[in-house]
Amino acid sequence: MSTLFRLDASIRTGGSVTRAVADTLEAAIVEDLPEAHVVRRDVGTFPVPAGLWGAAALAGFVAAEERSEEQVDALRVAAELADELVAADALVFAVPLYNYGVSQHFKTWFDLVSTDPRFTPGSTPLAGRPAFLVTARGGAYGPGTPREGWDHATGWMRRVLEDLWGLDLDVIETELTLAEVNPAMAELRDLARRQLLESHEKAERIGRSDGPGGRRSVRQGIGDDGTAPRAAAPGRIVRVAARVAVVPRAVA
Repeated sequence: MSTLFRLDASIRTGGSVTRAVADTLEAAIVEDLPEAHVVRRDVGTFPVPAGLWGAAALAGFVAAEERSEEQVDALRVAAELADELVAADALVFAVPLYNYGVSQHFKTWFDLVSTDPRFTPGSTPLAGRPAFLVTARGGAYGPGTPREGWDHATGWMRRVLEDLWGLDLDVIETELTLAEVNPAMAELRDLARRQLLESHEKAERIGRSDGPGGRRSVRQGIGDDGTAPRAAAPGRIVRVAARVAVVPRAVA
């Protein structure tokens, strides 16, 4: 069985662009996965309590037998979140831009996970695993726009997911998502619709193994009967780009 981990950080359930594009991506990824299992972590509607990070972080400076009940509970939750990640064969992070910065719910989740010994600096239990970052911005933040340089989220997320965790990351970005509801952006609505369509098309393309431009193989290492040969990790999702043939699972 193959496992896909998906995190959603949008505070909206209806009308969320990141959720919608991630839905398209998820459907494409699992299409070829025998008995695919999707683990969902919705920090947008069920946020991780902010106080857990402080308790877990300070617990690292206290002997195990001297930790408070709060610290023990915080470390337990951190371990549970980390377990979800290390058990995944591929990962999807759907995180919108909020107030020019990182979603507080995603940041709180990330900070707590980082207190688990498997994710402390220098540890890379997810190295090489395929991952996707789906993000959306209400306005335009590209080169030459009035808000150029105001997106303080995407760069940070790429830094921690790619450089710290070593994920093999694809990024799907959608802008102008507020055009449909903001009268001042009415003239940008056609452009916004094209961008949204392109994001869905990209999500389907890069999530599929058999479509034009597909970059993933969901069947490599899986036998004709849906089981994995002894030499392959069960249902491991791997790159099919020329530079990578097999991505071994890191030992957690």
